[in-house]
Amino acid sequence: MIDKDSFHILNFVKKEEYSGSMDGMRYMIRRVPGEKPEPDAEVPDRICVIIWPEPLGLFSTPDELKTTEYFTLDEDGISDVADWLNSQYFDRQPEWDAAKRRGCSFEN
Repeated sequence: MIDKDSFHILNFVKKEEYSGSMDGMRYMIRRVPGEKPEPDAEVPDRICVIIWPEPLGLFSTPDELKTTEYFTLDEDGISDVADWLNSQYFDRQPEWDAAKRRGCSFEN
């Protein structure tokens, strides 16, 4: 479980990707540019969070096993990221447990 009181990664995420894992669930947190609906529109950058089951890395895992969510690029967004990661971990616990048992095979 991610402790929001010690999850202070905003300045890091503004410059680099941040990755981690929680007992079967892997995640990548990174800054992404805002999508501009019009060429001159001001759109703030956002935080992109991707989760997927162990054991493979992000680029080796099939896309259908990944879940992506976006948040604001600020302290509130980081708090929301921690809440979302924790909820995904607990709500999908059987999936993460299966990933640990499965090892490197994606067959059930």
